[in-house]
Amino acid sequence: MSTPENNAASRAKLDFNCLTDDCGGVVSFDMASVADPEFQAVCPVCHRAYMLDGVLRDKLLRMMKLISAIRECEDILGDSVVSVNVAGGEVRVPYALLLTRLNTLITLEIAGQKMDFHLWVEPSNPQVFR
Repeated sequence: MSTPENNAASRAKLDFNCLTDDCGGVVSFDMASVADPEFQAVCPVCHRAYMLDGVLRDKLLRMMKLISAIRECEDILGDSVVSVNVAGGEVRVPYALLLTRLNTLITLEIAGQKMDFHLWVEPSNPQVFR
């Protein structure tokens, strides 16, 4: 059975640069796959496998819940703006624009190294900003 968290996760992907020297590959995976304790992310270039430890898996599972909560509140967020004070006044940016057009990075530690994960979330409404 599909839950709101699974629906949000099925439309969310993470990626990061492979840690193998001179590889240049980008390791990408669906957020939903993180729930499987045996999940491994694999580099498509050098085929290095990455296992997620319990701490990292917990953080990503909580991120899935956050994505789900944001999706659940889309009707509220559609009426919300983020106001930025600038010289001469303020700029109001619709919250939905921030969610769909800005890159989201999560900095986590893997193999003793801090690295950026790019989070890609597909808008639930395919007509947003088209």
